[in-house]
Amino acid sequence: MLPPSEGKAVPARGAALDLAGLSLPALTGAREAVIDALVSLSQGDPATAMAVLEVPKTQPELVALNARLRTAPTARASRIYTGVVYDALSFDTLSPAAKRRATSRVVVTSSVFGLVGLADRIPSYRLSGDTTLPGLPGSGGVQAHWRAHLEPAVLEALGGGLLVDLRSGTYAAFWRPAAVAPRTATVRVLHEVGGVRKVVSHFNKATKGRIVRALLESGAGPRTPAALADALRDLGWTVELSAPGRTGTQLDVVVTAL
Repeated sequence: MLPPSEGKAVPARGAALDLAGLSLPALTGAREAVIDALVSLSQGDPATAMAVLEVPKTQPELVALNARLRTAPTARASRIYTGVVYDALSFDTLSPAAKRRATSRVVVTSSVFGLVGLADRIPSYRLSGDTTLPGLPGSGGVQAHWRAHLEPAVLEALGGGLLVDLRSGTYAAFWRPAAVAPRTATVRVLHEVGGVRKVVSHFNKATKGRIVRALLESGAGPRTPAALADALRDLGWTVELSAPGRTGTQLDVVVTAL
């Protein structure tokens, strides 16, 4: 499970959104609720929409993206999401076998769609995970909305496999993997300089993208957090394994250079 990127590519052409064609169809109703609320907000008063969505005054086109969400051109999610994680993953340069693994094993957390596969065709959008969206059933909170809907879909997609949770804090709040904690590995990247370790955003994102790429290319299929740690060590990373916790086992990947 990957986090989304704040910046997104905007397709110039492509078919309109087809919710029925997305993976995890059990989420269709929840997706429709978010889209209805987001489109309604974005087609209304521009100042209100910009304030709710925390869009800079210099970028009104981001609200316009949401206003035409249902009819805008779509592209594969692997091309919509951009930024450090996705640059490091570099989906388009994966081998054919790794691409097949990516489309069946990797999902991206999305404020609009809940979860999407890399092959799912989606439009560009602007909606942060911590937004309170007027018109969304319940409290209007995007996080609360997905907490109420994600678990059955995630568990069905996961089956008996290992969940490798690479989400950032905002998107981790969409769903907590307590139900599959023994089969969940969360990954933290620590940058070590002079014996001092700390989390650095750029190192964290780039390394997570590289980890996913390396696992996909290697064909590794670890079934436990400990086996994942071993697989990453075999691929050249320094990995430290924590004791299992309520929502999984944390793996610390220690890097000294980008």
